[in-house]
Amino acid sequence: MSDGGDPGPGPGPGPGRPSFPSLGGVARGALSRPSWWGVDRVVLERKVLAIAPQFMVFDAEGALLLFCQHKLLTLKEDLRVYADETRKTELLTIKARQIIDFSAAYDVVDTRTGDKVGVLRRRGLKSLVRDEWQLCDADDRPFGKLQETGAALLRRLLPIPQRFQLQLGDEVVGVIKQSWNPFVFKAEMDLSLDTMGRLDRRLALAMGLLLMAIDRRQTSI
Repeated sequence: MSDGGDPGPGPGPGPGRPSFPSLGGVARGALSRPSWWGVDRVVLERKVLAIAPQFMVFDAEGALLLFCQHKLLTLKEDLRVYADETRKTELLTIKARQIIDFSAAYDVVDTRTGDKVGVLRRRGLKSLVRDEWQLCDADDRPFGKLQETGAALLRRLLPIPQRFQLQLGDEVVGVIKQSWNPFVFKAEMDLSLDTMGRLDRRLALAMGLLLMAIDRRQTSI
């Protein structure tokens, strides 16, 4: 697998997809897009028996695409996303703005370019009944949402796997589905409905990893 590559220009600006400046003086056309940008179906898995919470993103064939680790000794949520387990190439950071996460906002930054990809904001009051998040651009303007579907109220009482829909307006562009496995915590993300590539894959994967991290803390598994 490659080291993740430089995040090159996307298919064009759109909701949650900023235009990319040059990196280190290199012309924009010289930047290559990392391979994981073109993957619509991934599996997110939590690594067990790790000192710091760790998460991995695999493609449908089981190849590792991304490795994520929670930064130790921090009061606020701080996730670092790397190209692989060597942690030599950092690609994204996902940081909470405040300690209490009832209605927290999380900034997602592309480490290679320094660009702010967007913001993930939890809808605290709405999430009491059914988990809901806003997807926002770099200027905190909402353009989409992630919402829990299915038996949300029943899940408050029983350990039922969660299901989510990613929406841009009224259009569903992706789904996230946790699997029922008492030994390995994992979830599947399917963005194949987003045929036009409107949703920035960096923000979508950051959302999936953040859900994994928050669920780990809440269930203490």
